[in-house]
Amino acid sequence: MKKSVVGVLVFVLSVSLLMAGCISPGGEETGTQTTGPTETYSIEIYTGGTSGVYYPLGSAYANILNQYSKDETGIKIEARAVTSGASVANAQAIGDGRAQAAIMQNDVAYYAFHGTTLEAFQGKPVTKLRGIAALYPETIQFVVKADSNIKTLADLKGKKVAVGAAGSGTAVAAQQILEAAGVWDDVDKVYLSFSEATQQLKLGQIDAAVIVSGAPTPAVDQIAVQTPVRILPIGDDILKKLKDEGYIFYVSQTLPKDTYKGMTEDTQTLAVKAVLVVSADVPDDVVYAMTRLLFLHVDELRQVHAKAQYISFDTALDGMSIPLHPGAIKYYEEKGKTVPDDLKP
Repeated sequence: MKKSVVGVLVFVLSVSLLMAGCISPGGEETGTQTTGPTETYSIEIYTGGTSGVYYPLGSAYANILNQYSKDETGIKIEARAVTSGASVANAQAIGDGRAQAAIMQNDVAYYAFHGTTLEAFQGKPVTKLRGIAALYPETIQFVVKADSNIKTLADLKGKKVAVGAAGSGTAVAAQQILEAAGVWDDVDKVYLSFSEATQQLKLGQIDAAVIVSGAPTPAVDQIAVQTPVRILPIGDDILKKLKDEGYIFYVSQTLPKDTYKGMTEDTQTLAVKAVLVVSADVPDDVVYAMTRLLFLHVDELRQVHAKAQYISFDTALDGMSIPLHPGAIKYYEEKGKTVPDDLKP
């Protein structure tokens, strides 16, 4: 009888130790075990419209956090990608606490953080914004049908142009560029999402659509199959005017002629950078884990969209326009990257 009681006690003790994480079923040490229950942190990642690049990449990144965070970092991150009006709306969502992370344009991030330039942020800086990584170039695409007689930005005078969703970074860029070209006041402006704009272009309801997104952009690709398109060129003269106005974020980019059906030559245009940002309220260890998982599983992002090929540890700080989160800084410095002083909070 006593032996039976002792046996039961030994069994119960062994099970208790196993459940506490002190030993693994195979007797091996477990590298990410903690002394207590796994911490759980929930985040909402604001992205953009479903036809752009932000949403598929943001969704894939959320899946990576959900799938790997517990086993590889010891912190269970429950992430959800949310569709939105993109950059401006995303910065506002960080500011009021609806979003804990987001993807946005580097220029809009700068305006939001400093409370400048854009009406949405003047007098209302989003000081909670912190950077994790610069991701990829976002191409400024003035899209027209391949058979359109519109050849230059100047030809948009008097035309109906979809300049992006209201409150979006695309709408901001469209205004800055068309002002530099001297035609903003003469354009018949409509505010549409990427998918709405490309469908209306296909149907002939608008003459041009402005898309600021990684190219090739799915919304453009989808219509180009049956309705070939061209991208209007944006030359160095426009780039110089933009920089003279203080818009330092724009860079020159050339789109290869095979980007979309209908293009017959390489086309010079402009680009900004997409950046992954987070709220300063997110704990350092969570952001450290988010940064680590971004680069550890970047190949999975590259399977989702071609623009993810530009996501690299080596270029992670290129184009970063706001201070980094301390959790991201810790990761970079541990990996031997020098973080410039102007990117430290």
